[in-house]
Amino acid sequence: MTSFLDPLIAFVSAHAWLAYLTLFLAALLEAVPVVGSVIPGSTIILALSALVPGGELKLPWVLLAAALGAMLGDGSAYWIGHRRQREILNAWPLTNYPRVVAESETFFHRFGTWAVFFARFVPPIRAFVPVTAGALGMAPARFYAVNIPAILVWAPAHVLPGVLAVTALHEYAGLHHHGHVGKHIWMLTVVAVAIVGGVAVWIYRRRNGGVAAAKPRG
Repeated sequence: MTSFLDPLIAFVSAHAWLAYLTLFLAALLEAVPVVGSVIPGSTIILALSALVPGGELKLPWVLLAAALGAMLGDGSAYWIGHRRQREILNAWPLTNYPRVVAESETFFHRFGTWAVFFARFVPPIRAFVPVTAGALGMAPARFYAVNIPAILVWAPAHVLPGVLAVTALHEYAGLHHHGHVGKHIWMLTVVAVAIVGGVAVWIYRRRNGGVAAAKPRG
């Protein structure tokens, strides 16, 4: 794995703008209904944040790319829902994900305006709440008044852990930036946690789906 990561780090060092574009697209696509449920945007952002302490990427640009991508993604989803109203929730491709759509509606009704804030930190609902908010008639001013602060909290929450973790490994564990060991440890940890978390969610949803399907037959 390190033999793959070293060329990746070297490539990012030489083409930082592509890394910023990747961060922007990861945040944007993660906010798109359906697409956001399969794009590992948070994993990509968390992993690439490891490249800030060594200077391959600049922290202000990383935060800006992630925040702008999230704002454009959430805003686009909201306006699609706002223009088409509830019709969008009963149209393809959302009809292929009735459970997540139902969960996003329940989430929205439960927390009201704050659902837009909390959903930023709850995948995969994050990809469905903005369009649901628009479809259920949430006013634009109210949506953006909650969505923008949420993103301004969400971006640092996804970038700073990697920056701090890799910095701590260099400062307190004696690992050197030029060896990339700290970056390897953080990136591999992020990917491993994402895989384990994804499998756990898949098993949980599969079991709950099986129970829900079995109850009517009883």
